[in-house]
Amino acid sequence: MKPRRRTTFLRVTSIVGVWLSALQLLAGCSSGASEVPELMVPLSTVQSGPAIQAEELNGAIARQPRNASLYAHRAEFRLAAGQVEAALRDLNQALELDDAPGEFYYLKARALRAQGQLAGTLAAAAEASRHGYASPALSLLVGEAHLAARHYSDALDHLDRALRQEPANAGALFYKGLAYSGLRDTAQALAMLQASVRLDPRQPESLHQLAFLANANHQPLLAAPYAARGLRLAPTYGPLHYDYGRQFDLQGLSDSAQRHFRRALRYDTTLYRADYRVALALFRQRQYQAAIPHLRRALRRSVLLPNARQMLAESHEAQGQHDLALVEFQRLVQENPGNRHWTYKVWKGRARAQGQPTETPRRAAVEPVAPLNISRPSSGL
Repeated sequence: MKPRRRTTFLRVTSIVGVWLSALQLLAGCSSGASEVPELMVPLSTVQSGPAIQAEELNGAIARQPRNASLYAHRAEFRLAAGQVEAALRDLNQALELDDAPGEFYYLKARALRAQGQLAGTLAAAAEASRHGYASPALSLLVGEAHLAARHYSDALDHLDRALRQEPANAGALFYKGLAYSGLRDTAQALAMLQASVRLDPRQPESLHQLAFLANANHQPLLAAPYAARGLRLAPTYGPLHYDYGRQFDLQGLSDSAQRHFRRALRYDTTLYRADYRVALALFRQRQYQAAIPHLRRALRRSVLLPNARQMLAESHEAQGQHDLALVEFQRLVQENPGNRHWTYKVWKGRARAQGQPTETPRRAAVEPVAPLNISRPSSGL
């Protein structure tokens, strides 16, 4: 098989369309929370077309069961349809019949990446290269896999190789931006993401990453137009609503910010930063009961949100939910050993649970004693 070139960002990024966990790109916000852009994006679309095309190859394979290329061809269609396990079975069968074509290993690397198997992805990609397969898509896949493993320098090496092979590769520029973000090089990250958007201006995820990074570096005026453009393209994409709300938040426009944070959660309930921002506003307004579910959801996904557990503990305490408050105060002691305030809160909660007094008794006032008037003895001089 001859390698086929994939030139558009959507086609290139569909190679690996799976989610990556957020990477800790620290940037302050008004409450001190870190903003952490996600690295991978689900840009692939699963349609019935590839699945039907895969089924159409069944007859050909039945007639030629020793034809390795037919299995590989069906595997590629199955990958496009999201049938990863079936694709891997086809690829293993193709490699048993013929282990020479580099593209078979490349397709296997794609399938393993879709399963999140980074080590297997890199091993299969190395075999593809060793068997003579070279394409921008392979370099992009290897670069993204290193990015997923947070090997930023290795990722940049392979992404640069993809750009030497195909200078207008918007996907490679996009991932370079994320790699520079991982290295805390904000200027280079913004430059790479902006270059990617210039080549492919209709990718909502690229616009989200640009807006997110600008907000994380307290540049809301830079973030706002990217988030707005992204929302015109994808009005139900929750992360872009969060970005648009965050730029309002950074400018002190809390009502507008809260509207977009809540819209973000309407479209994507996994956006823990939006939960955190909504909870923060509710806590400040002393709406403790309303803040609790948002804080719980946020903490399930990240324990690094500043003061989130403290707010949850104090919200339970304010609602008279002392058992639940004690659990959170105990966790605060575990996370902050030696902190006298949280240690006292735990002691108080345990004492209350055991029916013991929790207030330190005041001592009775004592009348002041008049000073004694003692004459000094004569020195005899």
